[in-house]
Amino acid sequence: MALAKTKKQEVIQTYKGHEGDTGSPAVQIALLTERINGLTGHFKDHKGDFQSRRGLLKLVSQRRRLLDYLKKRDTKQYEGLLEKLNIRK
Repeated sequence: MALAKTKKQEVIQTYKGHEGDTGSPAVQIALLTERINGLTGHFKDHKGDFQSRRGLLKLVSQRRRLLDYLKKRDTKQYEGLLEKLNIRK
């Protein structure tokens, strides 16, 4: 499930580090988190949708890799992002 253009711009504005920043790890993690939250709600209604569940697992592992990279690179930003997005580690 893709994010709506307005929602995507809103997330980018919230987590960007500087003007024009759309690809930093923090922005990518926030966008993935929004997609994951949307899919999680989808599974409450569609319990048998195993193809989408596979996609969800790919998104979660991609977010995990980005979080690991951010933790190595900037621990303070990593911890702040976990708290802001309410992600448990």
